[in-house]
Amino acid sequence: MKEMYTCDHCGEEFPLEETLLVEGDRLCRHCTASLTALCDECGTRIYLEHDEGDSNRFLCSSCRERYYTRCDRCNTLIYNENVYEYDGENLCEDCYDEVCTEGPIHEYDYVPDLVFHGKGLRKFGVELEIDEGGKSRSNANRLLEIANRDAVNLYIKSDGSLDDGLELVTHPMSLDYHLHEMPWEDILDEAKRLDYRSHSTNTCGLYIHISRMAFGCTYETQEECIARLVFFVEKFWPELLRFSRRTQGQINHWAARYGMKLNPKDQIYHAKNSCAGRYTAVNLTNADTVEIRMFRGTLKLNTLIATLQLVDHLCEVAVSMSDQELQDMSWFDFLDQITEPELVQYLKERRLYVNEPVNTYDATEVF
Repeated sequence: MKEMYTCDHCGEEFPLEETLLVEGDRLCRHCTASLTALCDECGTRIYLEHDEGDSNRFLCSSCRERYYTRCDRCNTLIYNENVYEYDGENLCEDCYDEVCTEGPIHEYDYVPDLVFHGKGLRKFGVELEIDEGGKSRSNANRLLEIANRDAVNLYIKSDGSLDDGLELVTHPMSLDYHLHEMPWEDILDEAKRLDYRSHSTNTCGLYIHISRMAFGCTYETQEECIARLVFFVEKFWPELLRFSRRTQGQINHWAARYGMKLNPKDQIYHAKNSCAGRYTAVNLTNADTVEIRMFRGTLKLNTLIATLQLVDHLCEVAVSMSDQELQDMSWFDFLDQITEPELVQYLKERRLYVNEPVNTYDATEVF
């Protein structure tokens, strides 16, 4: 005689071989077909009401917990190995792409519609790298709120050379605007409060883009002035290397020199035919700007200001002196032109001005 079992759902009796065990219950084939499904990961039969999958898969609670995560934005189930972690959230690929598109942290090659600030054609765009504080949307938004509270001054990009940080990029600005309108002090203080570092890392640089229009309105004039700029950097390489706070290894990697030539014309010819690329002290590969890449990153306001003032003096030398006058110039001739207190103080700190004692604490780059 066949052994009979009562279905735990419909109450009908069936032979044992016509029933299935589901989560401890004995069910007939009809109830099994209408009430249960197989987990797509492990094959275990579960009640439909206990299914933790989605429209594409059935999942038991064990496999759901072991192999899957829900996107914090759209609630989609995603394999753990396909999760994108961003600013404390677990995201699917679509939501991650949407977040990156909408900002506030843009991809490295992002360029917005530029906003030009300040009078005159001599404009400087600053790229300041900060690291070790996180590639965080909330941090980025906080820095942008401060920088852009009165005008569109700053945008933020990611950079693969950083360990866990951000690249702060300004729109083109006159020196006067940088000094008196751009809220640099508040930006740097907030970056420090958020535990970012710049000088004290091995990853961060301070890059300054100079508009080509700063060197003249014609291509020929621009080329002559840029030649003098490159010549100045090569002529006074030891002094500028000391000013930069970069190590020799950092310079070689991020801002290599072209090598000294006899005059500006030979210098620019050598630079343009060196195939050195963009990782040079004076990067000539951009169409609309010349980029000075020598300087180490900083969160010290006086250092940032002094660097901008130095670059402004380099531009003035390039546009106001002849090739011969530049060839005859000494470092101390150059220093005679400098009166800005921030730049004078920084030059003293770096022992590039006069050997006067300076406050050791003030001279120390901590951030």
